[in-house]
Amino acid sequence: MLSDSESAPPKPPPSIDDSTSALDYKRRTTLQHRPPPLPTMDLRPRSAEEAVTNILYNTPPPSLQPFKTHVLNCLVQNEPGVLSRVAGILAGRGFNIDSLVVCRTEIRDLSRMCIVLRGQDGVIEQARRQLEDLVPVWAVLDYTDTHCIERELLLVKVSILGPEYIEEQLQGGPTHEPRRFPPTTGTDEDKLQREMALAQHFEHGAHPHPEGDAHTPPPLTPTQALHLRSDNMNAVATLSKQFGGRIVDVSENSVIVEMSGKTKRVEAFLALLKPFGVLEAARTGLMVMPRTPITRSPEDDDDADAVDALDASLLPPG
Repeated sequence: MLSDSESAPPKPPPSIDDSTSALDYKRRTTLQHRPPPLPTMDLRPRSAEEAVTNILYNTPPPSLQPFKTHVLNCLVQNEPGVLSRVAGILAGRGFNIDSLVVCRTEIRDLSRMCIVLRGQDGVIEQARRQLEDLVPVWAVLDYTDTHCIERELLLVKVSILGPEYIEEQLQGGPTHEPRRFPPTTGTDEDKLQREMALAQHFEHGAHPHPEGDAHTPPPLTPTQALHLRSDNMNAVATLSKQFGGRIVDVSENSVIVEMSGKTKRVEAFLALLKPFGVLEAARTGLMVMPRTPITRSPEDDDDADAVDALDASLLPPG
């Protein structure tokens, strides 16, 4: 004979439907794991003048902690107004957000924010705890000193006409077509006129050498202009392949390249594309995910200790 508790079906977990769920979760976890005290601020010795100023006007000396980049990962309730409240807390403390990425997670009512900003460790920790005290915020993690996978998506539109026509293309309209090109109607005659106009652009863009006309390049024919445009596109494609990117759109005067990587790698890729002529660029901002640690066997730990205990003076030279 089963008791009532054993015969009753298991109850499903409570649904996550509003911000009070995050508040209840933080109340339960805070009682079990209290946060450590705030880090101390390194203050330099003060002079008599600074001490008198502090006594009169209550102005503490500035901290000497270095400013560095911090990455905060916020798990928040998926509801309207959360982003403005988080941004308002950071703006009120004087932080300039370098990048902010917000997206939904695999949980329907949970969203993730990845915030990159610069500041001192103590001030960032105060801001992190203040963000965590917001009702719709579940948790705020600092991934600054954590081994993470960092990625940023880049879409960049690059000119294939050459750097001589960047200013003209930027003033040519939404399609970045040079202003002096005839309007496109789709007929073969208009296409031939555009090719002739392109050849004239290359001819007028060649600047003679100051010493004379001996170094002036000859005028380009429409075929030569077409080959040069194709060479520029091949160079952009080769450079994109080296950085793990790919061309996702091709037009008569420009191409769009898609590339994903670390922030420094994205900036290096943009610097290498700049000589071709960057017409437009869009970046998503930094997204991070911590690495999963790999468990090591006791034999591996013993081998590592043996290598560390080896005396380098006993090794042969070289």
